[in-house]
Amino acid sequence: MKKLFGLLIVLVFHTNVWAKADDAPSCPNYLQTTKQKLHSSQTVNLCELTQGKPVLIVNTASNCGYTPHFKQLEAIHKKYQKQGLVVIGFPSDDFFQEEDDEQETAKICYINYGVTFTMLSTSAVRGSDANDVFQYLSDKATSPKWNFYKYLVDGKGKTVQAFSPRVSPDSDEFIQALEATLAESTLSNG
Repeated sequence: MKKLFGLLIVLVFHTNVWAKADDAPSCPNYLQTTKQKLHSSQTVNLCELTQGKPVLIVNTASNCGYTPHFKQLEAIHKKYQKQGLVVIGFPSDDFFQEEDDEQETAKICYINYGVTFTMLSTSAVRGSDANDVFQYLSDKATSPKWNFYKYLVDGKGKTVQAFSPRVSPDSDEFIQALEATLAESTLSNG
């Protein structure tokens, strides 16, 4: 009888573990990667950072007319991070407006604009050399036509909305889309 009871306990425990594993949100393939942080030896696992959370992904450049968007992006990061939003910046020189030295890029982001959200090492965001994240975003929405394209991705990593740099991060259009994405993610995770 003790053996039967022990076996029953083991089965119940394993069933609960399997159920929890099945309930856990899976990470989309394009986020199953580790990237180098901007001007740092540290890396960030994008799957761990974003799993089950809505994400705002932006291709950035330090010497663009839209570079002041960093202030608005930082304000969004601070306002919505408690609601689960993850903001990730991808510096790129695809439009020839990024510093050649990552130290200078970091200075512009962190010192000039006070960025605290995740900034990654400089990489390509369009064409055949685009990093895996932007290859996916391009397939789901559109490739960036200029710096500071904004991509809102739902908490499951599947629905992607793209916004050109002409749509300011603090515009009504963008904030409404962002808040709708946050609300949808809250409903699907809650």
